[in-house]
Amino acid sequence: MVDSFVKSKLGDNKVTLFVKGSCPYCKNAIALLKEFNFLPGCLEVVDITGMDDVQDYFQKTTGQRTVPRVFIGRTCIGGFSDLQKMEQQLPTMLRQIGALV
Repeated sequence: MVDSFVKSKLGDNKVTLFVKGSCPYCKNAIALLKEFNFLPGCLEVVDITGMDDVQDYFQKTTGQRTVPRVFIGRTCIGGFSDLQKMEQQLPTMLRQIGALV
């Protein structure tokens, strides 16, 4: 059930962030990504507050259960620090998946 929930939120041409509302790193990741001009529906923020089973699933599938979990297309690139490290490559990556205007 968790597997289908997570996979239903991912898409080949979008960026998906799994976050918790009180997390400052999540807020920073959202702010960084909102600097880009995404096509409608190509940036999705999913609040998983109180959904420990989703974090357990991420532990099994990505090796970490921390938030944010950032997916570009269907690939987990990690959390906020990983997103920051990729900031220079993001425009190219986002264009390649067709997420930008």
